[in-house]
Amino acid sequence: MTLGEGWVQSLFATVAMVASTLPGATGPVAPARVAPPDGWVASWGVAVTQAGSSGPSATGVRNTTIRQVAHLSLGGGMIRLRLSNRFGKQPLVVGASSVAPRKGGAGTPNLELLKSVPVTYGGRAAVTIPVGAETVSDPIDLPIDDDSDVVISTYFPGPTGPLTQHPAGYATAFTAPGNQTRAGGAPYRKIPGMARFVVSGVEVKTRAEGALVVFGDSITDGASSPIDQNLRYPDQLADRLTQRRYAVVNAGIGGNRLLANGGVNGEAAIARFERDVVRRTGVRAVVILEGINDIRAGKGAISGAQLINAHRQLIARAHAAGLKAYGATLTPYWAAQYYTVGGEVARQALNQWIRTSGEYDGYVEFEHAVRDPLQPLRIRPGYDSGDHLHPNAKGFTAMARAADLDLLTS
Repeated sequence: MTLGEGWVQSLFATVAMVASTLPGATGPVAPARVAPPDGWVASWGVAVTQAGSSGPSATGVRNTTIRQVAHLSLGGGMIRLRLSNRFGKQPLVVGASSVAPRKGGAGTPNLELLKSVPVTYGGRAAVTIPVGAETVSDPIDLPIDDDSDVVISTYFPGPTGPLTQHPAGYATAFTAPGNQTRAGGAPYRKIPGMARFVVSGVEVKTRAEGALVVFGDSITDGASSPIDQNLRYPDQLADRLTQRRYAVVNAGIGGNRLLANGGVNGEAAIARFERDVVRRTGVRAVVILEGINDIRAGKGAISGAQLINAHRQLIARAHAAGLKAYGATLTPYWAAQYYTVGGEVARQALNQWIRTSGEYDGYVEFEHAVRDPLQPLRIRPGYDSGDHLHPNAKGFTAMARAADLDLLTS
């Protein structure tokens, strides 16, 4: 199946006509420079959702330790944890926690046992997190390198009830019976799937210019990325930004939409933006890649104007918080499930507005980075994961390299 040249030209002409009818841009409001408070900056994080239909998030746990690995963007001399009970059904009791540098290969529960440090919350080993709330640990004296892994072990006496989670962490988590927070890897077994549980962020005390939050759906989350390899586009962008002392936090959720709540696909982007972006410690800017799931779910019924109005809300919230907001053009999805011509018109209209309106503080050209130069409505075959929607690891590399670091750190 090929794309007729005449049809493509007609589509672009239609997009240009639609874009020309949109209200004119007022230009971005220059936000104030936001410095990391007291040297603390968010170095890793996930956007949380309600519990799934199976596994520990659904059933909860009792007398169990869950061990997870967080891949930090920037390291530092001290760290602290954020734990979330945002979607819990009852107060969540954490009986004990520990952190340590990871030891050994990817996908293992091993840690540097002699460097394992207990975590406290208000000076105590245990903490109870109310329903809908989160807690921040006391500072933990644990020097950790840039671009390195920290192992987080959390003991739940339970029964916990359903656990707040991030469904697709593209990393292996482990479980062990009892309080095994200070143990090596031997008692642990892999948890099926790749979800993350309760731990929603790691902050470091370090020399930093600030944090960049990448906000989006499954493409930001890393769909089709190899598990435990840290090859998602935000991971690879973080590698590029390390020398500029910028941390990167991934706030993507698979299936997320601008305008509709989606259960394990997360609250609507306009509803979760403050929690997942504005409240991140030391955040300076956000890259927004959202809208393709609204287009696909609408099956041609949603308009470019509806998408643009939602993006305007996100820009306004970012600027009100003193953050810079950068739009990201939506990548091609021709031949993917639920592709429609109407959806393509909406995608192109949104992309044209992101490039030309001046309402964002700048933009990242993801569409051009991954599209097929011969058939520009589809992903380049070498970057296609196979579903014609999500890039593979090479596609994520192309996306990370498309970002203008001078722009994102200005």
